[in-house]
Amino acid sequence: MNRSNTTRHACLASCQGTLAKLTGLGLLALAAAAGVFAATSSAAEEAAKTSDASPLYGVTIPKGYRQWQLIAPAIEAEPLNELRVVLGNAKAIQAYDQGTLPFPDGTILTKLAWKHVQSPEFAPASIPGAATTVQVMVKDSKKYAATGGWGFGRFIDGKPVDLAQHQTCFACHQALVKNHDYVFTRLAR
Repeated sequence: MNRSNTTRHACLASCQGTLAKLTGLGLLALAAAAGVFAATSSAAEEAAKTSDASPLYGVTIPKGYRQWQLIAPAIEAEPLNELRVVLGNAKAIQAYDQGTLPFPDGTILTKLAWKHVQSPEFAPASIPGAATTVQVMVKDSKKYAATGGWGFGRFIDGKPVDLAQHQTCFACHQALVKNHDYVFTRLAR
């Protein structure tokens, strides 16, 4: 072998070694990045599980909502078989009183639901049984522009339900009450 071929082989061997090291480092970096991504995803998933905010919308249960005014009660038939009440903050009540549509930003509606059971004391009466959900709608036309200006939250035992359930909120409201600013509840007078 002449000197030129020897130099080429040495250079090729050196380049292959360097390439192998770089590839190894690249794979190591890729593995590390995947580990960081997995850890971040796991942390995000864990935070979402412990968060008080609804997925997709970031809506929380408003403080003091049980002292808000009644907008309307409702009875939900089977299969849900629930008694429900919708309460509204001051902006909601003002909008209902004035017949304002669309509802102004800052409007918050909260629906409380319980299983519908027969009263043990008075057979013709229905009373609330076990609590089922608290549902919240928050009007913010900029933040929730893609969903008619409304953000949604559905909670069981104070914790938001999963993402899949929140993905159905707007579609239902859009299909059935688009012409009432996406709100089902009418003021009970």
